[in-house]
Amino acid sequence: MPIHIITVGKKHESWVAEGIERYQKRLKAPFNVEWVTLPHSSLEGISARQEESGRILSRLDAYDYIVLLDERGKYIDSPALSQLFEARLNESQKIAIVIGGAYGVNDEIRNQAHFTLSFSPLVFPHQLVRLMLVEQIYRTQEIARGSAYHHD
Repeated sequence: MPIHIITVGKKHESWVAEGIERYQKRLKAPFNVEWVTLPHSSLEGISARQEESGRILSRLDAYDYIVLLDERGKYIDSPALSQLFEARLNESQKIAIVIGGAYGVNDEIRNQAHFTLSFSPLVFPHQLVRLMLVEQIYRTQEIARGSAYHHD
């Protein structure tokens, strides 16, 4: 069962697609990923957030372990992320990672999220976050395997 990444925005730009492909080729089950890219809303502000969040919610299943990426989330290191993912995957629970649109996500998604993760208090472009996320998923796989990719 692959990890689902649900993101709002455009398809991967070429330079991002190249980087994502580089890491995705190395991913092995259960750490492989599937992308669900939802279009931006034509609305703005709160209205856009509500519309996009509704589309995200329609892609989530009741049994998903939802990880929300948000700059207000919790900071953890890569080994802790690996442990989190491994525990879910060992229980055969599907992981759904949500990257909201430019206006974020609504409270319904925030409340349903089992874990809210932040890479940094800085705000990054969505395209860059996608690449960083796939690299981190690859890193979690390699930590779980005990490879030398991650150094403490």
